[in-house]
Amino acid sequence: MYSEDDLLQLSGIQHFMFCRRQWALIHIEGQWEENFLTADGRLLHDNAHDAEFREKRGDKITVRAMRVMSRKLGISGECDVVEFTRDEANGVFIPRLGGKFGVVPVEYKRGRAKSDDCDRVQLCAQALCLEEMLCCTIGEGCIFYGEPRRREHVPIDEELRALTIKTLTEMHDMFCRGYTPKVRKTASCNSCSLKNICLPKLDKARSVSDYIKSALEEEP
Repeated sequence: MYSEDDLLQLSGIQHFMFCRRQWALIHIEGQWEENFLTADGRLLHDNAHDAEFREKRGDKITVRAMRVMSRKLGISGECDVVEFTRDEANGVFIPRLGGKFGVVPVEYKRGRAKSDDCDRVQLCAQALCLEEMLCCTIGEGCIFYGEPRRREHVPIDEELRALTIKTLTEMHDMFCRGYTPKVRKTASCNSCSLKNICLPKLDKARSVSDYIKSALEEEP
């Protein structure tokens, strides 16, 4: 079990899977710079993160900005939306809501669905936090994408759970070592808000030792 001082930000999972160096610059070195993409994504999340909002429609209760944490995984943060649907047969008993409910986390993302597992791992981490807090099992979560404006249903299966736990273990290892990976320029660098801090162009720059070695070799 991790202590509260060792908890990492749940939102950092997306940074980590996008680029290990970006995650380290933000979460280890404390650097940040915003661009259009991050600002647009923040506005979408602001609409979802109204902690005072709670809606009841029939058997479904919708809660926004629900704080979650897992001592086992060492993470904490907020779920954009958690939907509780009354299910007296198979749901988990939640005293505050006065009955048994099925639990579904819903993550909001800008743009379209990605081909990688970045968004799904972040959603799975939310589900694992909720399972630990509510002593339940969550079989599915949802991701709402802002551009097509529709949901993608994501099974919280064993393969995704294993990938999520592996990712979090690697995050904790890097954080404990205070390790920031070296620059490795990719196509993703163009859309990164930290490219002016990260300086990916330096990936092609020669090190001091290489420069001295080359200079010595060129001497007659």
